[in-house]
Amino acid sequence: MHAKPGDTLVIESRSVEQSRRQATIVEARSPDGSPPYLVRWPDGHEGLVFPGPDAHVAPSQVPGSAS
Repeated sequence: MHAKPGDTLVIESRSVEQSRRQATIVEARSPDGSPPYLVRWPDGHEGLVFPGPDAHVAPSQVPGSAS
C-alpha cells in the first residue's frame, strides 16, 4: 500500500452494523509512501493510522494530474 498527501484512505466495514470510513491522508511517514499515515477524519480529528487488510488507498482526483 502506497499513498501521498491528498489521497483518501478507505476502510471497509467488517459488519453490516458499521459503514465504510474514509479519511484524507495528510502525511505518509515513509519516503516510499508506505504506512503509517497521518490522516484527517471528516470530523476534523487527526490521527496516525496503520491500515489493516480491510483498507485501501483511493488516489486523489486532482485535475490535470497524470495517474
